[in-house]
Amino acid sequence: MSRPQSATVMAAQDEPAALSALQDARVAIVHDWCPDFRGGERVLARLCRLFPGADVFTLFDFLDPDVKARHFPGKIFRTSPLNRLPGVRRYYRHLFALCPFFIEQFDVTGYDLVLSSSSAFARGVLTRPDQPHVCYVHSPARYAWDEQFTYLDQAGLGFGPKGLLYRYMLHGLRTWDVRTAHGPDLMAANSEYVRARIRRIYGRDALVIHPPVDVEEMPFTPRKGDYYVAASFLAPYKRTDLVLRAFREMPDRKLLVVGEGQQSAALRALAAPNITFTGYLERQQYVDAVRNAKAMVFAGCEDFGIALAEAQASGTPLIAFAQGGARDIVRPLGSEHPTGVLFPRQSAEAIRDAVETFEHNMAGITPSACRQNAQRFSTERFDREVLAAVAQALAVRARDLAGAPAPLRGDPVRVAS
Repeated sequence: MSRPQSATVMAAQDEPAALSALQDARVAIVHDWCPDFRGGERVLARLCRLFPGADVFTLFDFLDPDVKARHFPGKIFRTSPLNRLPGVRRYYRHLFALCPFFIEQFDVTGYDLVLSSSSAFARGVLTRPDQPHVCYVHSPARYAWDEQFTYLDQAGLGFGPKGLLYRYMLHGLRTWDVRTAHGPDLMAANSEYVRARIRRIYGRDALVIHPPVDVEEMPFTPRKGDYYVAASFLAPYKRTDLVLRAFREMPDRKLLVVGEGQQSAALRALAAPNITFTGYLERQQYVDAVRNAKAMVFAGCEDFGIALAEAQASGTPLIAFAQGGARDIVRPLGSEHPTGVLFPRQSAEAIRDAVETFEHNMAGITPSACRQNAQRFSTERFDREVLAAVAQALAVRARDLAGAPAPLRGDPVRVAS
């Protein structure tokens, strides 16, 4: 690969000029891995649409060909050698200790701009000292930091030989994670919650760019059905078990549970006559289930939660745990034009109380307010803010080359909406 035409991009002395230089720039997009098409992959798809000539690098690619054809038309993913291991889709998560090494083997040094889409590894890709690098952070790796003990406990890994090995590997991942945290010129967090985690773990600030939500894909539905919906990948941290326990104690209220995951069997064992499981739904069926619901109920702590914002786009109110991205999305009771109810504790009792509160205040939580609220997360807004962030990083690099002082990477930065 030839060296980039750096002068084309770097000669800009301010952000507008830097942004115009992107027209001819070679762009590399580095994403951790693509096991399924979920929130992180939706962000990746939008970045590919924003930079149609970009090359994509990812450790693993297990996406269905139909998904690739729809969301990544004509795009070839460059994967790591790990992707070719026999049956790797069944155990790729257990290879996390190897991922930092293999992410560093992607050669992106010939590009004008590097964008990393990272919840663990992509940020650690090796770049040139003069090469602008913008990192979109979905979250610092949960299982390596604040949720290590939860993940180890759920996996039954105590202090036996296997448990000690995993703990040592996670220690190594944390060391690498901190070492690479100051590589990007600019970090963008997907929510205020993730921004706070970045500040606490890495000691640097980030701007906030909420993920893109295709508002127009979610038909506005002012007339709602008589059921509540819980829709997510059925993983332990989503805490769908608490929602089920709450509705078991409210037999006069219907709950529709949408999704599959490693907890599917255990959660189905908690079902009651008023609770229906749909399993995995095709996209249109999923949209119909969410848009016709009285409200979406979510008890987890999401870094952002695109599904929550999509529910708002269809006019569906939210009943959600008051942590994580839900605090960015929901306009709670007491706000002008509220769009849902936030509950303070992860417990079945708190969910029951929140449902009661919602039903007593339904007249003030209107579908039209929910729809209007979702406009804050539109794809157009995402495009605009990403381009502004990239322009800022390019301008900083241009000042560096010109010998002018540049802001410290830990300094606060902002992108205007």
